[in-house]
Amino acid sequence: MPSFAMLSYPDVLKRTLTVFLMVFTLAGGAPGLAHAERLKDLASIQGVRDNPLVGYGLVVGLDGSGDQVRQTPFTQQSLTNMLSQLGITVPQGTNMQLKNVAAVMVTANLPSFAQPGQTIDVNVSSMGNAKSLRGGTLLMTPLKGADNKIYAIAQGNIVVGGAGAAAGGSSIQVNQLNGGVISNGAVIERTVPTTLRRDGLIRIELNETDFGTAQNAVHSINNHFGGGVATSVNGRVIEVRSPSLESNQGEFLARLQNIDVPRSMARAKVIINARTGTVVMNQAVTIDQAAVAYGSLSVVIDQNLNVNQPDTPFAGGRTAITRSTDIQMQYQQGQLQKVNKSVNLNDVIKTLNALGATPQDLVSILQSLKSAGALRADLEIV
Repeated sequence: MPSFAMLSYPDVLKRTLTVFLMVFTLAGGAPGLAHAERLKDLASIQGVRDNPLVGYGLVVGLDGSGDQVRQTPFTQQSLTNMLSQLGITVPQGTNMQLKNVAAVMVTANLPSFAQPGQTIDVNVSSMGNAKSLRGGTLLMTPLKGADNKIYAIAQGNIVVGGAGAAAGGSSIQVNQLNGGVISNGAVIERTVPTTLRRDGLIRIELNETDFGTAQNAVHSINNHFGGGVATSVNGRVIEVRSPSLESNQGEFLARLQNIDVPRSMARAKVIINARTGTVVMNQAVTIDQAAVAYGSLSVVIDQNLNVNQPDTPFAGGRTAITRSTDIQMQYQQGQLQKVNKSVNLNDVIKTLNALGATPQDLVSILQSLKSAGALRADLEIV
């Protein structure tokens, strides 16, 4: 017969705790622990960034929807200058009635490490009174940087996402017609030098200033590469010692960006859009116990036109039109309601929904709770 080992109560308790800890670890730990994200999602490398480019050009081939030359004289001037560069002389004082040309601004972003010969997308926007850029072609346009140097040349057919039609005094339009995109519409002519390593250090910049996240990033980097590799300068900048050989920097940065970093809990914040009545809050918002009473006041003004005719015919009276105005004021009284203490976002939502307030009323309630010290969050009104 098989023998069974008898376990004492301490052994059973020990194994039960071991199984509980294993399940607890597999489940992700306590609900209050921060979620880990890749370093590339939380920060960027100093010096690795896009550079904006801008240029002025002309769009031709429009179906009668271009600029009106009398109201936009710079369009005619630009066309005259361009034709003179092509060897065509326009007599001075000539009034060209053009409907198929539009003056535009061209913008693009030059990626880091971009090389000459590569292409980038460009955005084209009308700067005159053109009705539509649909079907137009952008002529060769130099794109300059902040240093006034040419970094790319743009040209190509414009793709406009909108549509419109007009006939008989009626018109219909869907989306915007005065702007479009040219995919791979610019060829890079010049590169921007990028310096990654200075004094043997690579600087990592967090997207948001947070001392907790910066310290977590330092610990994660040192645990991955070894102690002393990373140090935090402040709540946003982290200095990392990089390999001395240039050939090893690419591999080092690839490993560095894929390190998981626990993100610290963000500050409690409530964002209110006063124009639309939109209220957004993060998971750190809490509410202390308070009492709230609110009411709504509405005023309705109704105006009618009445036609009054004389009672006696042939008496020389005239028909008159009079206005009658009816003003009604409605006030809904509110009752004092208790707001329970809420320690998480779900409780906050349930508590605010229990008040039965509209989004516009909710804006005033949150402002009052903040003034009373019951709202444990930063209030930002946009």
